[in-house]
Amino acid sequence: MSEYETITFERTGPVARITLNRPKAANGIDHVLGRELADIAGQCVDDPALKVVVLTGAGRFFSAGGDLKAMAAQGGGAGHYVKGLADDLHEALSSFARMDALLVVAVNGVAAGAGFSLAMAGDLVLAGESAAFTMAYTRAGLSPDGGASYYLPRLIGLRRTQELMFTNRTLTAAEALDWNLVHRVVPDAELAAAVDELVAEFAAGPRHSNASVKKLLLVSSSHTLEEQTAREAAFISACADSPDGTEGIAAFLGKRAPAFE
Repeated sequence: MSEYETITFERTGPVARITLNRPKAANGIDHVLGRELADIAGQCVDDPALKVVVLTGAGRFFSAGGDLKAMAAQGGGAGHYVKGLADDLHEALSSFARMDALLVVAVNGVAAGAGFSLAMAGDLVLAGESAAFTMAYTRAGLSPDGGASYYLPRLIGLRRTQELMFTNRTLTAAEALDWNLVHRVVPDAELAAAVDELVAEFAAGPRHSNASVKKLLLVSSSHTLEEQTAREAAFISACADSPDGTEGIAAFLGKRAPAFE
């Protein structure tokens, strides 16, 4: 796709920026947004020059999650429609998790349902002070999607995950930070600048090294110690042989800033 209806996409050098762009619908995920997000995430996976992807929302919401109005409009076919939404969202999440580039999520407002789930997929998650987080699924008679049942127990443990999913408790940005759901909370007016600072750091950083960290963490909970350390040995060896590894070691020994590709 060269043009999108529900997202905006900007690419500058090694940095891509994706903005969920249905502000009048609270950036709710309908079949168009889901399909477009899966498409652009797939492009990011295939881009060998990309180092960082920023994901945020337009307007006052990050995303209110699945578009319930669109679901209700399906009548008796809602289940089939929702399955398609979930499949597209999950395809996007898989691409974001497996791409070499780091995913920086900027939560600029409410993140509910699948919007909450999507935010948790970030390698680094920054939130504005006005951001709020709620699962909201069971309130609408639904169950979680968007990887929530994968990410949340790993991030905050089973008990807190149960509380969020069964009670639909809303967390403030400060509470989300305390619960280890986000990495940093900044004043709303400073969110864009904080993201830009982080992006500049990653854009100048070692792509191969950061990609290796992502891949190691993705499978760490399913491996034995021996399996994971074998994987670590293979990855650090490959990093040492890469141009970034060569430059990084030389820069460290030369007491200078590295110039990564």
